[in-house]
Amino acid sequence: MKINIKRTDEAFQMEAVNEQGLSMLMDASEDLGGHNTGFRPMQLLLTALGGCTSIDVLLILKKQRQEITDFSVEVDGEREKINDYSLFRNINLHFKISGRVSLEKAERAVSMSLEKYCSVAKTLEPTATITYKISINE
Repeated sequence: MKINIKRTDEAFQMEAVNEQGLSMLMDASEDLGGHNTGFRPMQLLLTALGGCTSIDVLLILKKQRQEITDFSVEVDGEREKINDYSLFRNINLHFKISGRVSLEKAERAVSMSLEKYCSVAKTLEPTATITYKISINE
């Protein structure tokens, strides 16, 4: 896996490009001299967790023949300052699923993702407590 990152302005805006040529913008906050024109790196970490678990959950529910008409996940992370850096200590995922979906099967899918399949969750696990909530058809 390879990502190329190139600075695109006079401050901190950068474009990340993956091996398939897909790109996304990153930037620093305005208080650091950035322009807030892209995701900040720690936001990308939460985004990666939400995306990783979502793919797992959708795959598992599809194999269980659950009919999903809408799906989203809200990721909320709390950081703790340690010396000159901050770590995520608490992360909560709120899965919002619509369709003909069993709450039991959704619970199992999320649990399996976080405990077994999601590499991003496993990367964050040593320093962060990851919790979740599931809403079906709300």
